[in-house]
Amino acid sequence: MNLPWPRSLFARLILIWLVGITLVLAVSLALFLGERERIGRSALFEGVAQEVAAAADLLDRMSPPERERWIDEFGRRRLRLSLRPLRNGLHALGAEHPLHAALRSAMPARPFALFIHPHNGRPHPVLLITLQLADGARVQVRLPDIAPMPPIRPPQPERLFAALAALVAGVGLLTWIAVRLATRPLSRMAAAARALGEDPGRAPMDTRGPTEVAQAAAAFNQMQQRIQEHVTERTRILAAISHDLQTPITRLRLRAELVDDETLRSRIQSDLDAMQGLVKEGLAYARSLDERAPPQPIELVQLLQALAEDAHDMGWTVRMHGALSQARVDGNPSALRRALWNLIENGIKFGGEVDIELSAIATGFEIRIRDHGPGLPEAELEKVFDPFYRTEASRNRETGGTGLGLAIARNLLRGQHGEVSLRSLPEGGLEAHVTLDTRQPYPGR
Repeated sequence: MNLPWPRSLFARLILIWLVGITLVLAVSLALFLGERERIGRSALFEGVAQEVAAAADLLDRMSPPERERWIDEFGRRRLRLSLRPLRNGLHALGAEHPLHAALRSAMPARPFALFIHPHNGRPHPVLLITLQLADGARVQVRLPDIAPMPPIRPPQPERLFAALAALVAGVGLLTWIAVRLATRPLSRMAAAARALGEDPGRAPMDTRGPTEVAQAAAAFNQMQQRIQEHVTERTRILAAISHDLQTPITRLRLRAELVDDETLRSRIQSDLDAMQGLVKEGLAYARSLDERAPPQPIELVQLLQALAEDAHDMGWTVRMHGALSQARVDGNPSALRRALWNLIENGIKFGGEVDIELSAIATGFEIRIRDHGPGLPEAELEKVFDPFYRTEASRNRETGGTGLGLAIARNLLRGQHGEVSLRSLPEGGLEAHVTLDTRQPYPGR
């Protein structure tokens, strides 16, 4: 079974750091506890060996009567010395015992032996050391408080886990801060890329930060500048072509008046009208790519009512719905009016009648413009927003257009944090769904 893997880079780095640091801390703690036990035993036995060696050196300097008199005064704190012979039932310990190595290091030239005494009700067996003094006498040293391999008590599990958890939490917090600082430039770049799609003229990214971040931001700004140059150049070319075509169209219109055949003249005039409409739409599309103006407050209810009245004056059937009495956004009134009028006109052209509904949503407002026509296939709902794209139903003289109306509407709406999409309704008809985001400032300049 595959374990879930975080999708964001931030979560992945946090997970890798926390798992890695937890493993390192756990292994380090285990090694520390084991090494502490080994060092503790070694220090304990070395201290005992040094005391035994010091006591043996002192007894060497005493006469036998003095030893008998002072033997009980030695080692009161930890050692018990005796000149009596060993008892039976003792078990000799070999050189593998750590105390044996410590004694050999402290008394390299002195003969000694190490024994273990049975428990006899004690919690631990007793260690006995026999030493040979310089005059051949033997001394018995008893270590009553030391086990053969004295264990060092480990810390309590709850305290150990609490300390480990506090350490992991502290390191986790530092890791979160470090990873957040490392991934924040990526988040800023993603936000800048999204904003670039909505507004190519946005301010360039801040290039401060680490070398790699500064280089990426500089490359992004360079890309943004080139995109702006390409869009500006394309807009300029389209506007120039559309503008320059008006002069020859006007000359052709004048020359068409000289044609004697009325039927031929009417057809020529019709073609020139279509060309004139295409030129005007081309200019409008070029302007919609760079539609910027100072923001103004727009009352959506009054704007939609005005559009409906204009449609009624043209003999169209347009109905307003919705209970909102006030709906205000900041934007370009002429651009928003042109975008909504294009959608209404498109609905009248293909659906005969149009219903408009205004409502409030969490991000701002939405406008639904619905016609009662045949709708569109699912595959064409997005294609119709491409410039100069026309469906098969619109390739006739009655309903045919330039294929720029919806493209102009989308460009104008996106220029002020809006969006438009289409969907075919199950009961028939096509609905244009317009959203206006009031959370973001209008990107006018």
